[in-house]
Amino acid sequence: MRRAKISVIGAGNVGATCAHWAAAKELGDVVLVDIPDKVGVAQGKALDLACCGPIENFDANIIGTSDYKDVAGSDVVIVTAGLPRKPGMSRDDLIQTNVKIVKSVSEQIATHAPDSVVIVVANPLDAMVYTAWKTTGFPTNRILGQAGCLDVARFCTFIAMEIGCSVEDVTALLLGGHGDDMVPLPRFASVHGIPVNQLLSDETITACVDRAKVGGGEIVKLMGTSAYYAPASGSVQMAEAIIKDKKRILPCAAYCDAEYGVGGYFVGVPCVLGAGGMEQVIEIDLNSDEKVLMDESVSHVKDLVEVVRETFPELV
Repeated sequence: MRRAKISVIGAGNVGATCAHWAAAKELGDVVLVDIPDKVGVAQGKALDLACCGPIENFDANIIGTSDYKDVAGSDVVIVTAGLPRKPGMSRDDLIQTNVKIVKSVSEQIATHAPDSVVIVVANPLDAMVYTAWKTTGFPTNRILGQAGCLDVARFCTFIAMEIGCSVEDVTALLLGGHGDDMVPLPRFASVHGIPVNQLLSDETITACVDRAKVGGGEIVKLMGTSAYYAPASGSVQMAEAIIKDKKRILPCAAYCDAEYGVGGYFVGVPCVLGAGGMEQVIEIDLNSDEKVLMDESVSHVKDLVEVVRETFPELV
């Protein structure tokens, strides 16, 4: 039986941590790719991670490379390449540089791993997913963005901190774009089936929502660069659902047309993930307030995509 293969583009903090989680979960063989100037870093991190196998009891072939030929046969390609945020920067500030990077990477993926499912992590996320889609020419079910898994994880973490319970018992849902205009849905949050509003005040729930919205910025302020443990974990959660055909419902940046009235853009929605990639968008009924927030979030996504189209007309 052929082992699954996961390629991670970018051997920085997020990429290396993706490789770590994927190997530790024994999802398959791992290829860590970086530019030629940093190939020694990719090779070194791959070798270091491989040496964890005897201690942590996982078995995976892990290589570091700058040759995209090594991604051939990948089931999933996770794109982490791109500039990380620095203090004072928004995700949107990264758009010009990161479009160029993601476009270049996507061209290589289309050539060498044409049957893969692509998970984009680079920011601004919603615009980068669009860039990868247009560049690869892949069907929309095989292009996804990792944002919702991270945002929900942060929301659940902050709820658990306030209640003093295990994070394993908290479930929640968020929609919309990645960043400050994400759409939290506290009425869908629960703790082992108990609605969260029976355990926390409205003020505390709102504080958890607000902290989730700026969770990435909080980390940037604390350590001077973007988060990487949780973004990588969210990416590998998605990869695992695809590789194992788990049919998990996870919040992802997925292509929506009629769904939620989006009109043909990638936005954060709950999706069924399986061997076909994004196999179904789950539509939930939004109340009037949530609908307003969702429309505002989608409008911002459209604005970002329009910047991409104006700057890179070949991506229209």
